[in-house]
Amino acid sequence: MSSENLDPGSDHQARFDAIVRTRVSAPQRISEVAAARRRRSSLVGETGRLMLIAADHPARGALRVGDDPLAMADRADLLRRLRIALARPGVDGFLGTPDMVEDLLLDGALEDKVVLGSMNRGGLAGTSFEIDDRFTAYDASAIAEAGLDGGKVLCRIDPDDPATVRTLEACARAVDELAARGLMALVEPFISHRFDGRVRNDLSTEAVIRSVTVAAALGRTSAYTWLKLPVVDDMERVAAATSLPVLLLGGEASVGEPETFGRWKRALAQPTVQGMVVGRALLYPPDGDVASAVDRTVELL
Repeated sequence: MSSENLDPGSDHQARFDAIVRTRVSAPQRISEVAAARRRRSSLVGETGRLMLIAADHPARGALRVGDDPLAMADRADLLRRLRIALARPGVDGFLGTPDMVEDLLLDGALEDKVVLGSMNRGGLAGTSFEIDDRFTAYDASAIAEAGLDGGKVLCRIDPDDPATVRTLEACARAVDELAARGLMALVEPFISHRFDGRVRNDLSTEAVIRSVTVAAALGRTSAYTWLKLPVVDDMERVAAATSLPVLLLGGEASVGEPETFGRWKRALAQPTVQGMVVGRALLYPPDGDVASAVDRTVELL
């Protein structure tokens, strides 16, 4: 695509319409564009850290941002926000499901970017089977074939749900299959419990430390494993629980709250912390200014 087409300020609806036309009339273009995509030689960017924008929530039916339960449901608007974020200096790449990655590939937004594929999205938000988190999106072979740089797995551990062991086993297998191809395995662990029928993650320091030690040992080797962890109290103890590289999870933090950037900055000072993966917090800031929210976060790196 031309530099004009890559301009995040251009006609967003026209670009969305072009993606739809390609999907209808020339779906083979997806694999062709993926094969021709310019890839980076290093995971970390010019900051020496790794800054990724994430948008894999919709695949689990998790569309809420703040008080809006369907904030992420408008795909054209989500792609507009992603284009703005990915075009900002210091943003190294993207994490998403196949549909999201392929939309951005067709739009030319992933050139020279690190791209990670989200793998297990079967634990749909709010369902009775949420902890049985099946691998319904990318697998390791598809990630390699698409020329992506790695895969991300969500590993929620509910001590009271027997389905946890199936998810643990599947996550370990994914780590093995990615490592065999020399690709990053980004593991996002949580200790989780059900309250009033809904799964909630335990964000106490002790629970996060416990999840770290379990996740770091998944698979036959940890050589290619990175961890994606929430920012909680006492991140010094959390980061000290492993020697693996850590990316901070932005989660549902609001960049409109001054304390958010302070917490992120303190966490980034830990030696194992190598960057951030942020989605909704930067794509849907309270003032709507995606570019400024991203730029302020990049400055922390």
